[in-house]
Amino acid sequence: MTLHLVVPSGFAERPSGGNVYDRRVRAGLAGLGWEVVTHEVADAASLAAVLRALPDGASVLVDGLVGSRHAELLLPEAQRLRLVLLVHMPFETPHEAALLGAAATVVTTSDWTRRWLVEQYRLDHTRLHVAVPGVDIADPVPGTEAGGELLCVAAVSRAKGHDVLLAALAGLRDLDWRCTLVGTLDLEPEFVDELRTTAADTGIAERVVFAGAWDHDAVRAAYAGADALVLATHAETYGMVVTEALAHGVPVIATAVGGVPEALGRGDDGSHPGLLVRPDDPAALGRALRQWLEDPRRRRRLRRAAGRRRLTLPTWSHTTTHVAAALEAAR
Repeated sequence: MTLHLVVPSGFAERPSGGNVYDRRVRAGLAGLGWEVVTHEVADAASLAAVLRALPDGASVLVDGLVGSRHAELLLPEAQRLRLVLLVHMPFETPHEAALLGAAATVVTTSDWTRRWLVEQYRLDHTRLHVAVPGVDIADPVPGTEAGGELLCVAAVSRAKGHDVLLAALAGLRDLDWRCTLVGTLDLEPEFVDELRTTAADTGIAERVVFAGAWDHDAVRAAYAGADALVLATHAETYGMVVTEALAHGVPVIATAVGGVPEALGRGDDGSHPGLLVRPDDPAALGRALRQWLEDPRRRRRLRRAAGRRRLTLPTWSHTTTHVAAALEAAR
């Protein structure tokens, strides 16, 4: 079985959640016996060249970043090829809905995204398959007694709500904590400068670490040394960092947006492994963080729940199995 995988240029090096997902699925499908031919496309011209070279009836899995940006090129090929669209997140581009409707099938990376596509684009729900991201289960971490080692793993940008996070932390100067921000600082440098100024003006600059982008091993080490993951994002279709933290038994304090509640999930006993708050609300986030820092019993309860949720997290083999089923449905 041959599969043509169409992904954004540089997907093998750039550490985004979508690229990690694509790489793990490619490896998983190869392990299941698929011959996966990878096509990296940088622009419309390179995509057009790839499409022209594909034989009639070829099975093609297209990353949504490519598909949504260049839907007008893929639409005419929907009858000739077995197109499967992998939607990490909807981009709401002009031809996105038409392409998703014309594709042989669609794979989404969360139930939330699937529901959004059905409701907003009126797609046939039976053609939409869900394959949530997997995670590598790690050794559980004990955490510190005070619970003050806070970690945020996200590209530093307005969309990820770092300004909300710093505003919340500014109201906690009376407590003992340190927050490490792991994520690229290159996307919105002016915003990063604003954050540094805010941290200095509010007296928390020495307790907020702008660590920048780290490689996979360094990030895993950061989770191992963390007490809680904090995510103030304004939008998220799933939240791979949430399950990555839970894979270490690290509780999560995050905004209840998009697929974050789905990623947070529950332990096998129904317990919640974290705290969810309204988005764009520094006061609400600050209250949740204060509850975490001031209440040892709450910390112990959330740590136990995170440990139980760790045992129910999806693996990458689970993800690959669902993607393979969607590909078979498109044949």
